[in-house]
Amino acid sequence: MQCEKCGAPLDPKLTACPDCGAPVPQNVEGFENTMEFQKELRAIVVNHGPKAVVNKTRFIGLLNDHIPDYDKERRLLINMYRMGVFRILLEEKNREIAIMKAKSYMIADLFLAENAAEFVTACYTYLLGWPYESTLKVLPEGEESNVAEEEPKKKGPLDINEMVFTPRAAIRYRLSGNITIPDGYTKLEAFCFDKFGSLRTIQLPKSLLAIGEYAFSSCKRLRGLDLPEGLRIIKQGAFSQCAKLVVVKIPNGVLEIEDSTFSFCTSLEVIEIPDSVSSIGAEAFSGCDKLRKLFLPESIKFIDANAFSYCPHLVIYCIENSYVHKYCLVNGIQFNLVSSAEEYELN
Repeated sequence: MQCEKCGAPLDPKLTACPDCGAPVPQNVEGFENTMEFQKELRAIVVNHGPKAVVNKTRFIGLLNDHIPDYDKERRLLINMYRMGVFRILLEEKNREIAIMKAKSYMIADLFLAENAAEFVTACYTYLLGWPYESTLKVLPEGEESNVAEEEPKKKGPLDINEMVFTPRAAIRYRLSGNITIPDGYTKLEAFCFDKFGSLRTIQLPKSLLAIGEYAFSSCKRLRGLDLPEGLRIIKQGAFSQCAKLVVVKIPNGVLEIEDSTFSFCTSLEVIEIPDSVSSIGAEAFSGCDKLRKLFLPESIKFIDANAFSYCPHLVIYCIENSYVHKYCLVNGIQFNLVSSAEEYELN
């Protein structure tokens, strides 16, 4: 095997070419023709330029021209492109997070099988020139026997579905006031602790990457909440109607606050939002009537018009001429201008 970019000989067990850093092609379990697709996708970029990839109509046409013989795989790539998977990869600056978000979207939201999501990820990352090692990588014949003799492989991109805590697993905690989730879990599934009326505090594992939709909604007595630093995704309505929740610190690395995430948390007084957050969805903080002051960083580029509805005492602290500043002016929300988060903390 040779590197398509520099021509150097490649060890198929590698993730990237040691000479130029280009990705090493790979096959994915159940898609033993992945390397053929990767080669043709790369040819599209080389022959037609990078702009052809971001033009939906042209790219789909080129896919049909370059890969006419594999209907199932071609349709899969086209459908995932239309559903915005490639756009997710392009929009996120951090490659690891981009890959994690794209895979999570395909598996959790589009209900794609894991190996199909791995196939799409392996193809699109190769197209972009990103080294990526699939968790379902299939080595060429003759290479498998040597795997056990190698040093342990470095972990690939974070996989939020590696170990999922399900509503069924949560049932035994139904009447508990204080809960500790064992370390190792990477995701809390949707509605895990929904309406757990006895829950007062919960200790989340450091390994946790994602909290599913409405995971803690209507936990009326939940007060203590310490979100782990590695957390990256908090889905819609995750903490809606947690009436006793007072303080929340969102970890740096969370990219968006989705619709209704903290809606009607009527005791919420302090919320820390890091500069990794870029958007705040509809009714995210609606009904948080004790929320009086909040600093929103310059990183935020979208806020839904109803994100802070029914927050009568709220004053938003923001940077002059930022998107947040203009949002407050347009929506009639009280604001104070500060030069930095540190100045806000001194107020």
